[in-house]
Amino acid sequence: MKIQLNGLPIDTTARTLAELLHEQQMDAGCVASALNGEFVPRSRYETQPLTAGCELEVLSPMQGG
Repeated sequence: MKIQLNGLPIDTTARTLAELLHEQQMDAGCVASALNGEFVPRSRYETQPLTAGCELEVLSPMQGG
């Protein structure tokens, strides 16, 4: 299915947010996610379904000064 990941269109076979993070080689423990503009708690990553056309933002914390 086609979704938007951080503003870019991608094709994925992932059915859940956790599957997508694994597929994209992103560490679920080190990111924050929003699906269609709504924050997704890390506790829901395993069960949060993805649908065609959804918009997902995945952000990693940055350190620095």
